[in-house]
Amino acid sequence: MKMLLTALLFFCIIQNISAQEQSSYYFDTNKSELKKPEIQKLNDWILSNKEVKIVAINGYADEDGTIGFNDTLAQKRVDFIYQFVKDKVKIRDDFKTLSFGKLHKQSDNKAENRRVTVYYIEAKDLAREDEILGIVKEEITPKLKPKKQFPEAIVIQNPNGTESTFELDVAFMQEVDAAKPGEKLKLENLNFQLNTFAIVSESRGKLYELLIVMQQNSELSIDIQGHLCCMPTDRTNLSYQRAKAIAQFLRMNGIENSRVTFQGFGSAQPIYPLPEKNEEERAANRRVEIEIVKN
Repeated sequence: MKMLLTALLFFCIIQNISAQEQSSYYFDTNKSELKKPEIQKLNDWILSNKEVKIVAINGYADEDGTIGFNDTLAQKRVDFIYQFVKDKVKIRDDFKTLSFGKLHKQSDNKAENRRVTVYYIEAKDLAREDEILGIVKEEITPKLKPKKQFPEAIVIQNPNGTESTFELDVAFMQEVDAAKPGEKLKLENLNFQLNTFAIVSESRGKLYELLIVMQQNSELSIDIQGHLCCMPTDRTNLSYQRAKAIAQFLRMNGIENSRVTFQGFGSAQPIYPLPEKNEEERAANRRVEIEIVKN
C-alpha cells in the first residue's frame, strides 16, 4: 500500500511539472540585453505561443563578479524579457521575478548560467492554473452578524398628549439588518392616503421599524424607491414624493442624510404588466422598496 501511494504521488508531481512549460534565453557576459539571434528566438516563441500564460520569469548570472553585482544583473535581464513580452503574451499579475545571481546551482558551462527562463502554462491547461502552481486558495468563511434583539412594539407620544402603540415586525427588522448591498426589500403594509404622499396612521409602525434598525446599525445605508400602479405616466411625481416622505421621517429622527437616498420610478418597473388585471396586481405594483446600499 505504501509503495502504491508513493507511486501515485510521483505520478501527480510529474503531471504538474509537465503542465508547466519553460523556455530559456541566453545573454553575453555582463550584458542585460539579448543579441539578435536570441531576440529572434524569443520572437519566434511569442508567435507560436500567443495563447499561453507566463507564470514566472527567473533570471540568472554566472559566478564571475560579486553576489550583489550578479543579482542586479540577473534582475536587469528579467526586466528586459518582461518589457519585451508584456504586451504580447498574458502574464500573471504576481509572476515571480526571482533573481538568483550566484546563489543558484551553477552549471559547469558558464554560458548556461547567463540566462532568463520563462515558465508558462499552455492554453489547454489554464483552467488548472492554480493547481499546477500548487496554489491553495484559503476559504474565507463569512462572519455572520449576530441577530439583534428588536422590540416587538413601540409606544409613541402624540402631539395632543395621547399615546399610540404600534406592533413591530421583528422578523422584517432582522431581515433588513442582515441584508447585503444590492438586496431589495418591500415595505409591506405601508399605505398612503389616496393620491397623496401622506402615510396613513395605521402604517406609522413601518416607519419606526426602519428607524430602529438604522439607529442600531450605523453601517446601514439605504435607497428608498417609490413605485406606482395603473397609470403609465407619473404626472405628479407621486412615487418620488412618497419615497421622499419616508426619507424625511428618518432624517428628522436623527439618521444622517448620507445614509438615506430616495427616488421615484412611477410605473416604469412594474411587477405585473400594465394595465393590471385585478386589484391584487395593482397592489403589488403600488409599492415602496428599500435597496441596501451599504451594510
